[in-house]
Amino acid sequence: MTVVGLDSATLPALFAARAAKSPNAPAYAGFEHGAWRHFTWAEAQEEVNRMREGLARAGLHPGDRVGLCAYNSPHWVFADVAALSLGLTVVPLFFNDRPENTAYCLKDAGVRLLLVDRPPAPEVLACGLKAILGLKEVPGVVSWDQGLPEHATRAFVDESGPLATIVYTSGTTGRPKGVMLSHANIMANVAALMEAIPEIAAGEHRFLSFLPLSHMFERTVGQYVAMAMGAETVFSRGIAELSADLKMAQPTILVSVPKIFERSYARIQETLKDAPLKARLVARTADLGFRFRRGALDWTERLEARVTDLLVARSIRRRLGGRLCFVFLGGAPAAPSLLSFFTGMGLRFLIGYGLTEASPVITCHRFHDRDLRSVGRPLAGLELRFVNDELWVRGPSVMQGYWGQPQATSEVLDSEGFLHTGDLGRLQDGLLYLTGRAKDIIVLSNGEKVAPADVEQAILEDLVFEQVLIVGEGRGTLALLAHSAVEDEQVLRERANAQLHAFPGYVRVQHVLRVQEPWTIENGFLTPTLKVRRQQVEQRYQAQIDALYRKSDTVSARP
Repeated sequence: MTVVGLDSATLPALFAARAAKSPNAPAYAGFEHGAWRHFTWAEAQEEVNRMREGLARAGLHPGDRVGLCAYNSPHWVFADVAALSLGLTVVPLFFNDRPENTAYCLKDAGVRLLLVDRPPAPEVLACGLKAILGLKEVPGVVSWDQGLPEHATRAFVDESGPLATIVYTSGTTGRPKGVMLSHANIMANVAALMEAIPEIAAGEHRFLSFLPLSHMFERTVGQYVAMAMGAETVFSRGIAELSADLKMAQPTILVSVPKIFERSYARIQETLKDAPLKARLVARTADLGFRFRRGALDWTERLEARVTDLLVARSIRRRLGGRLCFVFLGGAPAAPSLLSFFTGMGLRFLIGYGLTEASPVITCHRFHDRDLRSVGRPLAGLELRFVNDELWVRGPSVMQGYWGQPQATSEVLDSEGFLHTGDLGRLQDGLLYLTGRAKDIIVLSNGEKVAPADVEQAILEDLVFEQVLIVGEGRGTLALLAHSAVEDEQVLRERANAQLHAFPGYVRVQHVLRVQEPWTIENGFLTPTLKVRRQQVEQRYQAQIDALYRKSDTVSARP
């Protein structure tokens, strides 16, 4: 496998370089009309050319915004490349977001044309779009290729403009902000990633894509890095079918967030409850594998690790397709016990850290890095600075700013070009260790970020709540600690969520813990200015919070 296109000025040029280098190699696979459809790079080029002709008929002009709201598929990629090559700016939208949130992003970005894979909601129809086209057959929606010939009539031409995409990410006000990324931003990130891990380009690889392409982590690593590598990408049918798709696709590389491995880990642990001997073997394999990653095994332990691998780990790897070698892991912190377990099962985690505003990867592990508590080393070309322990970063992958929000831009992007990440950390022996967040941002295990203060303020507008605290760092869902005269926790959950209608869909309370003791200055839970001491409250109720999530995890892990 040969990496190409890293010197490309634009993303469509990267695609064209790959198609020219490997025309007959497998490029993409997606599930269509009840069967898997495969595309070579030459066939993918043909589809992009046809998509260009379809978009050209819409009467758009360079710089116009095109929305892309659909589940991952080869046609998502074709639409992205085609639109970019016409000088259009792509606005990716989460396919399963709340309609009002989607409508807000469409209006804010001034999107003129929207590509969808399902009937649009009334809120979307009311956005005054020039056109809505279906990426596939969508009831009530005109298909993008209606009236086009079976084959493209024009050759591929790259007419890209400087601005590639506007990606909406959650802000501290509860409303998303549009991150402006140029072709140069994203290409710099792709090139730096390939420089950081050249070993991964050796051999033939296959990605399985399931994280939303509307998020920059999957788009940069799962789409553009795979393109540079010439790897085939198989698009999963969905989270519900992920287990079956892993076995079918047999990927060698996965781009993931910890939540996926948390679910797998929970299911495995559940099956081991009635098999104590196997449970001990699994625990031993995990321990030996983690120590092997750290370079601490002697020859007898290496032999033991091989034996237990034959007896235990291979069967677990078969659940992941049997060929999975590398996992790009990011988006949220991962528990060391989780990492040690799957490392012991034979997986190599390439843990990274980043922000949409940085295209998105800032740091990632190199192959020789052994400390899984870190989030890796800075990518080439990035300069890190720590101010009061807050990480600032400057370099070619840092965003152009927030769309239409100069004030918000100036708050995080200073005059020297440093992006103020809001994350606290330290650099030790070249590795970045994260220690917290400057503004108490909660990062869920799927990578979504939640500003708890804004959520709490909205909930407190319902006067049945006297005091509230949102928790969920590293978890899959949010929990609410509430002091209230209402005793029914289900009622409290429903009323809290009723207050969160203006927030993105993932900002919802799934668990409620009603606390009887009010938080006061006297008991140490309030500051003199009556602000809740978040850390102290969480520590006070940690056992009850853990019990809430354990109950939920146990239920979800049952077959």
